[in-house]
Amino acid sequence: MATRILSATSWTAATSPSARSGRVRYGLIRLRGLATLAETVRSDDTFSIPVVDFGRFRTNDSAAKLATAKEVVDAFKEVGFVYLSNHGIQDEKITNAFKKSKEFFELPKEKKNALAWEDPRSNRGYVQQGRERVTQSSDAQEIAALRAKAPDYKETMEIGRDWDATWKNQWPQETDAPGFKTTFLDFFKTCHDFHTLVMRSIALGLSLPETFFDNKIQEQYHNLRLLSYPSIDTRLLKAEGSARAGAHSDYGTLTFVFQDSVGGLEVQNPHTKHFHAATPIPGTIVVNVGDLLARWSNDVLRSTLHRVVAPPAQSGPMTPARQSIAFFCNPNGGAEISCLPTCLKEGEKPKYPTVQTE
Repeated sequence: MATRILSATSWTAATSPSARSGRVRYGLIRLRGLATLAETVRSDDTFSIPVVDFGRFRTNDSAAKLATAKEVVDAFKEVGFVYLSNHGIQDEKITNAFKKSKEFFELPKEKKNALAWEDPRSNRGYVQQGRERVTQSSDAQEIAALRAKAPDYKETMEIGRDWDATWKNQWPQETDAPGFKTTFLDFFKTCHDFHTLVMRSIALGLSLPETFFDNKIQEQYHNLRLLSYPSIDTRLLKAEGSARAGAHSDYGTLTFVFQDSVGGLEVQNPHTKHFHAATPIPGTIVVNVGDLLARWSNDVLRSTLHRVVAPPAQSGPMTPARQSIAFFCNPNGGAEISCLPTCLKEGEKPKYPTVQTE
């Protein structure tokens, strides 16, 4: 469970087919028919994040949907991460979102700082570089020391559901960032709809009714985060304890990560505890399980540590700027989170008591 650290306050988000055919583009290993995923990921030599063609789930072919759902769930059981291709979100929509995000971060500091977080509970507004440090620690003194020694090298802009009665989004003026608000209101809804679809695949893959999660996630308590990692001296990123974003897990049901071509995202092999590059693959979305979904599934599905560091091929003195967009998915407010009925073996007891989200 990640703890995100701000300069004045900190908060913890509680609730917070297989023969190896050799290395191919993007440094992945394609698996087809001999060894199982569960076997191949246990060695760092053969570890890879599975790539699943999600287009087969978006059809009326029940057999194809079930097979795809099983692949998604297998990836989440063994790795906690998956690349989804043929996901149905138009390339033009993603390209425009990156364009509008870049334009926002190019605004003068005073324009961005005027939109800063008003309350750390809101998950809305601008967070300047150096103000945050993501960590798994919950110790206040350790957190303060980490933030002072090695803050995360990034700035972010965060957006929630726009009709929330308690927390308001911090939108830039239309004259400062033309099209920003309309772009990300639409992108937020697109990601919510995709969340519903992926959760349906998880339900099927866990032998639950396909729409099992629908009435537990429709209120859109999500967080859309735009991230900008400025160009930086590579030596700073490779110093002890430093990173563009420190090692952490996420806190909700799922996270969608849209990457540019620069790279730097790394995922921990949960079996060996070594980190591996989640190399950008054009046309895919990186999807990972959050702490809450892991709890919901009695840890059948994994919430895996990940971080952002200097890209693995980076050898020059400066690491190039990087952009990404993350969509953190959450269930409804007040949703009851108790062990899913198909995630308990006979005679087994749930690891966690029932809780309600806030």
